[in-house]
Order: sequence, then C-alpha cells, then structure tokens
Amino acid sequence: MVNAAALLGSTITGEVGLRLLLCPLGSNVVIRTACCTVGIVLPVYSTFKAIERKDQSEQERWLVYWAAYGSFSLAEVFSDKILSWFPPYYYVKFAFLVWLQFPPADGSRQLYTRHLRPFLTRHQARLDQVVDSASGEIAKFVSAHQAEIQFVRALLGRFFIAAHQMVKDVIQPVQPPGRAAIEGPRRQQRRQIEDSESDHDD
Repeated sequence: MVNAAALLGSTITGEVGLRLLLCPLGSNVVIRTACCTVGIVLPVYSTFKAIERKDQSEQERWLVYWAAYGSFSLAEVFSDKILSWFPPYYYVKFAFLVWLQFPPADGSRQLYTRHLRPFLTRHQARLDQVVDSASGEIAKFVSAHQAEIQFVRALLGRFFIAAHQMVKDVIQPVQPPGRAAIEGPRRQQRRQIEDSESDHDD
C-alpha cells in the first residue's frame, strides 16, 4: 500500500513536471531554469563529489564536460540573441545539455574527441601565444593600477559589510528600548523642573 502510494506520488510529480516543462503556454522561465539546473547546478555538484572522492575517472569525465560546455557557451554568446527567438530553441538546448551528460551517449566526450580536441591541437601554438600575451597584459594592468584595485576592494568590502548589516537588521530587527527606559529620563527632567519652580516660589 505504501509502495503503491509512493509510486503514484512520484509518477504524478514526474508527469506534472514534464507537462510544466513542455507546456507551450508556459513562459521560458521554466525551461531556462531547467537548462541552468541541468547544465550548471548538477554538474557543479557532480564535479564537487568527484573531487572530494578523488575519483580520477569521474574527474576526467567532468573536466571533459566543462570543456564541451564552455565551448558551447562561447558559441551561444554569439548565437543566443538570434536563436532564442525560435520557440523550440530552449527545448533543443535542454535536450543537448542532457545529451552531453547522459552516460550511455557520453555526448561531451564525443564533442571533445571529434571536434574540440582536433581544433585546439591544430591551433595550440597560436592559442598559447594569445594566452601568454593576454596574461602579460593583465599582469601589467594589475601592477600599474594597484592603488585603484585596493581602493575598489576596500569599497566592495565596506559595501558587503553594510549590505550584510542591512540584511541582518531586516531578519533580526533591533528591539526598541522599553517605554520605561524612555520615560525614565523625562520624569527625572519634570521632577527637576518642578523642584526648581518650588524653590522659586519659596
């Protein structure tokens, strides 16, 4: 009875999720969130597990995935604005991201072996020059603008401290002091005034 209820619950949940994902009237927010979850969130966690377990084969698998995903993201920077106008674009992207990770297909390894590795091997010398040149320019920029970088870092530090304090105040507001504490000094002032008036009367 319990197993049947659990099976029914998982079936209903899966069906609702699938209908929500494939609903043509649903906004792109659902499918884009699914793409982000499948493409980034799950791989980040899987990479973390592979590193923590020191599993060499899993580490290699996720390194290959990130190389394939990175090249896809680079291509998407230029094509996303055009392709995103087509209604099925995000569904195709979701299927592609699943294909990259799905173990039987092992799409990321196929993409890396057939396309990415040959391209990078062919252009490795030129790419090394570009990377070395860019690294040198970045190092020069950082050393030339050290004071500005320190200023921005300090400014960001203060901003984050202030933001943290604001969030803390919203979550745990400071309790105002009791009425007795506020009224105490006022009563003392009134008594002093009354005493001084009674002295003048005498």
